[in-house]
Amino acid sequence: MVLKKPLITEKMTGLTEKRQQYGFVVDRKASKDEIRKEIEEFYNVQVDRVNTMICRGKSRRNRRTGQISGYNTAYKKAIVTLKEGSTIDFYENI
Repeated sequence: MVLKKPLITEKMTGLTEKRQQYGFVVDRKASKDEIRKEIEEFYNVQVDRVNTMICRGKSRRNRRTGQISGYNTAYKKAIVTLKEGSTIDFYENI
């Protein structure tokens, strides 16, 4: 399974409304072709373009001492642009 979860934030909602772009958290070893295939099969849409980026983990600090105690895990994010006329509804089954 390449797709882990969709990204539903204010910024991604704005991109969805303006440019037909959707965000997903994906497996770190997934290629753009694998992401494209899985989204097309799972959501029955036509994918135009896939952009990926690796987001590094943020440091976690101890509030009392101010020392860094660790990091959040890094993850890979995919921004998927759909072809004209295709849409994805994340709230369909709620």
